[in-house]
Parts: sequence; structure tokens; C-alpha cells
Amino acid sequence: MAIESDYPTPRKPSMDDDLPSRSSPSASDAGVPDGVPLPPLSRHTPPSSPPSSDEPQSQTTADLERRVSDLQRQEASLKRQIANLQAALDRASRTPASGTSASMDQFMNEALAELEQRKKTLQLSIEQLERRQERIQAEMRTTFAGVSQDLAIRVQGFKDYLVGSLQDLAAAAEQLELNTPQVSSAPSRPQEKPAKEQATAERSPNPQFAKPVFRDDSKLVRDLIDQYRNKPDYYGPPWQLRRTFEPIHAERVSKWFFDLGGRGAVRSTGSRLQNILVASAVISILVELYGERLYTLVLANSPERLGEWRRGLQDCLGISRGDFGAEQGVMLFEAPEPLAQRADRLVQRGQLPLIIVDEAEEVINLSLLQFPLWLTFAPDPTRPPVL
Repeated sequence: MAIESDYPTPRKPSMDDDLPSRSSPSASDAGVPDGVPLPPLSRHTPPSSPPSSDEPQSQTTADLERRVSDLQRQEASLKRQIANLQAALDRASRTPASGTSASMDQFMNEALAELEQRKKTLQLSIEQLERRQERIQAEMRTTFAGVSQDLAIRVQGFKDYLVGSLQDLAAAAEQLELNTPQVSSAPSRPQEKPAKEQATAERSPNPQFAKPVFRDDSKLVRDLIDQYRNKPDYYGPPWQLRRTFEPIHAERVSKWFFDLGGRGAVRSTGSRLQNILVASAVISILVELYGERLYTLVLANSPERLGEWRRGLQDCLGISRGDFGAEQGVMLFEAPEPLAQRADRLVQRGQLPLIIVDEAEEVINLSLLQFPLWLTFAPDPTRPPVL
């Protein structure tokens, strides 16, 4: 039977009586900055024996300290990364400028090198042209072809003006003469031929200048030589001498006409150009005496020498390339046999061949000596032979 006691029944102790409050401490109480998440606190099943009230609090404090240290390490790492990024940004900002400067320096160096090379090339070209100019000027001073070139250029324009004026004056005079004819009661006489044409017709087909019978021709030859020396006409008609005629040239021409009678050798001047000048004076005088009857035949043993003769005769006599060739005024030959055949045919047709032999010809073909006019140049023993 149950006995009711006046004392209340004691309550059994519970595990929750010994545990502290389960509410988590605030972040401000733990010393953690605001906004930093805290790790969740897990509930542990208590052991069979009730734990002490200080153990959960010490564990939470240790977790917070570890979390704070982790955050501090992360903060330091982020600061280092920010510093590294800032340094990299500074380097990146400086790198393009330095690279551009290096590129500009390289471009300027290449441009300067190219300009220096072009400057050297231009200087070499200028030096070559100056040397060529000096060589041409020296050649013009030492050769007869360029002695009077400057003077001839200066007077050419004035001469053209005078020629045109004289032609206009002659045309006006002819018109005046036609408008005022004169009536004469005297019977008309046949027109007389000029004395020059009569003298040309009466001359012998084989001229011999050394004989006294050709005294008139000798006077004309001397007058022409004096004219070439004292009054040269640098722009005269074709077949007239157009170059400066020195006493040394006049002496050889006079000797060939008056001492050798138009058949023989004169001493060479030591230069093919000077020999061509002497031969040109002879040709000019013979053309003045015999007109179109005269044919000049030049003998030289190489095309180069014949080319020098052609250019020299063109320059001295004012003739053109059309005056050279078969049946023309001047014929060029490399061998004496065809020259002799052509001269023989000219003689048969009543023409007058003049044979000129270059100094380089060491042997004279005997068939050339049968013709009335021939001129050759004997080498000067005191000078080297002309090549």
C-alpha cells in the first residue's frame, strides 16, 4: 500500500542543468571584425560523464584564433599580390614607352646609314664626272678639234643672223632689178664663163704642181693656205677646211704641192688627228681646183683607224656620212688591191683619184704609185710611231 509522503518527490538531475547557454557568442565579443563569417559550431554528443563547463568555451576560442590567423595570413597574401600586381602594372606601363624609343632609335640608325651610303655613292659619281670633265677639257685643249670650239659656238648665232639678212637683201635686190629692166641697143654677147671655170676646164687631167707652167695654180694654192692660216672659217661650206691651221701644217701642205708635185710622203706630225688635218687641207685645196672630179681614197689596215679617218675628215671638212662610200667623194679601204682597182676605174672615167695612206702602213704597194696624186705620212724617227 502506498504511503504518501509530505515531502515533494525529488527531480532527477538532467544533463542540461550542467551545460551553459547554447546561444553563440557575438562576433564583437570574440574580437572578430564585422562581416567575417564564423565557422558553424557543431554539437557534440556528450560523453557518458558530463563535461566541464569551460571545455566548449576554450574550443570555440581556439577555433576563432585559428580563423583570425588564417584571415591575417590571407590579408598579408592579398597585400603581397596587390603589390606584385602594382609593380607589374608599372613595368607594363613603362615597357611600351621604352620599346617605342628603342624602335625609333633603330629606325633612325637605319635611316642615317642609308643616307650615308647614298652620300658616298653620290660623291663617287661626282668624282667620276669631274675626272671625265677634266679629261675631256684636256683633250679639247690638246687636239685641233677642240681648239676653236668655244669661239665657234659664240659666233654661230650671229652668223646665222647675218646669213638670213643677206639672203633677204639679195632677194629684194633681185626684185628691184626685175622691176626696172634696162634696154640696150648693143647686140647681146654670149655669156662668158667665169675665169675660174675656164681655168678648171683648161687644166691638165694630171696636175703637176712643181712645173712652172702651173704658176697660176701655185698662186691659188698659196692664197688658200694663207686663208686657212689667217682667216679660218669654222662654219664654211662642205669640203672647205674648218679647223685652225698652224704653220706646221702649212709647211707640210706646201711641201707636198710645190716640192713633191702632189706625189710623195711628208713627215708625220706624230698624231693621226694632226695628219688628218694636213690631208683635209690638201683635199680642200684640190676640191677648189678640180671640183667634183676629185675622189679621195684612204688606205688604213684596220677598221678602227678607218673610223678615225672618217670622223676626222667629217670634222675638218664639214661633210656627212653620206659623202663616204662607193661612188662618193671619200672611199675607205683596208687593202691596197681593191683601192688600186677603184682608182684605175676612176682614171678611165676621166676622174681624178687622190690616194692617202695612213702612217701605220709599213709597206706601200707599188700599184699605188702609178696614179697622179698620192699622199702618205712617213714616221718621224725622233717620235714613237702612230698606232
